Amino acid sequence: MIDLLFTVVLGVAVVLGFLYLSARKEINRLDEQKQLVFQEKQIVLDFMHDMVEALGEGLSRDELYQRIVHAAILSSGALSACVFERTHDGKLRGAAVEGLFPPQRPVPESSKVKLTTRAKFIEQILKSEVLEMGEGVIGAAAESGEVILVEDSDADDRVVKHDDPSLVVNSLIAAPILFRDQLIGVLAVANPSDGLTFNETDVSLIRSLAEQAGLAIHNSLLLNLQLEKKKLDVDLSLASNIQQMLLPVEFPRIKTLDIDAYYIPAQKVGGDLYDIFPLSEDRVGVAIADVSGKGIPASLLMTICRTNLRHYSRMYESPSRVLSELNRTMALDMRGDMFITMTYAVVDVGRGTITFSRCGHELPLLSHRDAKAGIYVTDTLDSEGMAVGMVSSELFDSVIEEREVPFESGDIFVMYTDGVTEACNEEGIEFSGGRLADVVKTLRNRSARELNQGIIESIDRFAARASTYADDITLVAIKRTDG
Repeated sequence: MIDLLFTVVLGVAVVLGFLYLSARKEINRLDEQKQLVFQEKQIVLDFMHDMVEALGEGLSRDELYQRIVHAAILSSGALSACVFERTHDGKLRGAAVEGLFPPQRPVPESSKVKLTTRAKFIEQILKSEVLEMGEGVIGAAAESGEVILVEDSDADDRVVKHDDPSLVVNSLIAAPILFRDQLIGVLAVANPSDGLTFNETDVSLIRSLAEQAGLAIHNSLLLNLQLEKKKLDVDLSLASNIQQMLLPVEFPRIKTLDIDAYYIPAQKVGGDLYDIFPLSEDRVGVAIADVSGKGIPASLLMTICRTNLRHYSRMYESPSRVLSELNRTMALDMRGDMFITMTYAVVDVGRGTITFSRCGHELPLLSHRDAKAGIYVTDTLDSEGMAVGMVSSELFDSVIEEREVPFESGDIFVMYTDGVTEACNEEGIEFSGGRLADVVKTLRNRSARELNQGIIESIDRFAARASTYADDITLVAIKRTDG
């Protein structure tokens, strides 16, 4: 009986001992797992901190990629890492590499002799490779959106087998870099430094790093867009200031002339220009122009145009000669896709004339008394000419024409840009030069300022426009008074 009891007690003790050891082993395993989770969390937090610093430093996208692969190597203990970026056409390109990361295609023998160092060779090969979706381990991870672990490279046909021992893949992890299910690229690490293979813990770590990399890259793109927008806003403000400086604040004071100009840019920076300046006690130079393009380039071109116009207008009395010299000077400095249309007129109250020339600009209007009919009419004044900077000086000079018309008491001379006549209503019908001429005829008894305001009101009624215009609108009205 005693022996039996002893045997039972011994058996219970053995079982309890076994359970204790098993429990202890499980506790140790859980402690180890908990420690690994803590380590992974700390690594990810460090990685996040590094990415935030990178964004704060304003790194370029390529520099950010390089920071990611460097952090991946330090975090995972891999010998090499590479970020493959998704291109605009849906393929994959090596964007950043550290260490001897194995190329994903066999390396041609002819390429090996072109580079001096192995690291440079690997980098150039990877950055020249363009992988298809689904191609190799990298393409498979990109296509599936899942992390791929290669534990046995010999048994995986997707792994390229290189002759160079330093490029042999022992183990590989490829993790897609995503943001809200949108593929940005693939983060890949190769060959642990301890000579073993990557395991599921490493997979979890690289997956977490790829997730944080996706967020960092997305934020980098947003930051760059914001910086670009801010720079564009500064450029537009600068261009707008330049443009406002060009427009005359006051007009020449000649007793028999009533002058007014009206300018409405369709955007913050327009492409129109007008200028009104005295040439003598009874002569005034008047110009209106439309510069192709917008922003800083157009504003700078307007500045140069205005400076040269004033310079040549004081050297030559003839408007056609002024425009010819302007074209000859500016054509040398203008880009091939830029040009200027312009009308330049000289109003001479002493002689009672307006002499003008056009270079591809809208036809000016003259409201005057028809001596035969005994009524006031509004005529379109035609003259030939081609835009500044569009053709050679020889062709420009051979085409440009100069006209002189009487300008007597009660007459009105109106210059404008195409934003006036091409303003459209809801049916797509343009305001047109005919309607403009009718408005000028109807409002001819008003002052120059009231005439311009009446034209704008007519355009607004026609186009049912609340506040914005499709194109810049510029008007210059000059009325000959009795003095």
